[in-house]
This record gives sequence, C-alpha cells and structure tokens, in this order.
Amino acid sequence: MASTADDTDGRRRWRPRSEPAAGATARADEGSDPGESAGPVDGTRWLNGDELAAWLANSAIMISLPAALDARMQREAQLTFFEYMVLSVLSEQPERTMQMSALAARTAASLSRLSHVVGRLEKRELLARKRIPGSGRRTAATLTEAGYDVVVAAAPGHVAAVREYLIDGLGPQELAALRRIGASVDAAIKRGQPDAGAAASPPADAAVDGRSPTLHPASQPPADTLIVTPGEPADQGPDQL
Repeated sequence: MASTADDTDGRRRWRPRSEPAAGATARADEGSDPGESAGPVDGTRWLNGDELAAWLANSAIMISLPAALDARMQREAQLTFFEYMVLSVLSEQPERTMQMSALAARTAASLSRLSHVVGRLEKRELLARKRIPGSGRRTAATLTEAGYDVVVAAAPGHVAAVREYLIDGLGPQELAALRRIGASVDAAIKRGQPDAGAAASPPADAAVDGRSPTLHPASQPPADTLIVTPGEPADQGPDQL
C-alpha cells in the first residue's frame, strides 16, 4: 500500500505507509526543480503530486476500461474480452491460422492461459487445433467458419464500446497525445522484455492508415474496426505450442 505525505516544503509525495525514520528520508537539494521527486537514501524516486495524479488517472484505462469492455462483451456476445481478442487475431491471419506461441505473443498471454482459453473455444467449435509437422511440439490454432461468424458479429458492438468509453470523449490533439503516450509506454515495456515474441509483435505503425493491427473482419470496413491488443512477448514454456 502507498500513500501521499506532505513534505516540509509543501509538496506531496507518494510513499509506502511504512515510512523510514525521519532521519533516513532525503530531502530535495536546495535549488532543485520543484517538480522533481525527492526519495530516501536508497534512491527511490517517489511520485510528486502531479506525477501521482497522472498515475491514478491512468489507472482508469488500465483497470476500469478492460473490465468495462469485458462485461459488455460478455453481455452482448457471450465472449470474454480475451476470447474475443484470440478470435479477432486469428481472423486476420492467412488461412485464419496461427502458431500458438505467436498467438500468445500477440495477445500478451502466457501459453498456459492461452491453451486453457483455446480449449474452451474449441469445445464451442469456434476454432480448432492441430499439430504442426516437423520437430518439436508445435501446435497451430485455426478459426472455424462458426468462429469467424462470431467475431464478425461481435466487432460492431466492441467498436461502439471503445468509442463510447474512450475515443469519442477525446479531441484530435488528445487522441494524438494518447497515441504518443501509448507508444512510449509500449517501448519502455519492450525494453525490459526478452526478444522471444518480438517477431510476432505488430509493427509500431500498423494503425497509421486507420486500420487495426489485430482485427479486420471481412464484412466490416478496415477503418471502422478497432481492438486494443498488446503485442508483448508471452511467457515461454518448455514447448513451443
């Protein structure tokens, strides 16, 4: 848990509730920038008031938005948001087929989580799995006709939800800023990740022309489709599924 506390100079900082002794807390050096955070002697850069406000506001995107999209998707299409992501990624692939390890990378999921969800979708006959010939234990997932029909039917409602909850409330400059922020955060995360899933990640400029990098049902114009799907490397197990 963390909390804010007033420093003697009037600035608020984000600190753990179990603060170190007063003598162990480093104050900002005289003449330092008022917007910078002072941290304890261990080098922790606690958030100042503006930084904390930005972080808390962003938590609505990270936590509340996915939960809202998931609830709406389940209510309108009888799919979880993650199930929809899996189906939509497959809908864009050649022959609607993708190796499981690459699919895990495109949906930012571990192979174990993806395998569980794919098994559930397979029971509903929305996709099918098959072994890839050759060395190693490799498996591919293929979207069935029934699965394609489901994702095409669900896409308009998903786009409407994304517009309602996020896009339509922002002006052009705010959208441009959001895009830059998202790209910056994505780049920072990728710098700390292994390279295993890099080949499966969508290119940074994949949506420049208005297309989604992860969803394009043939019955919908590309510019009217949208899904927010991370392309981070997946947790790699001993087998490349």
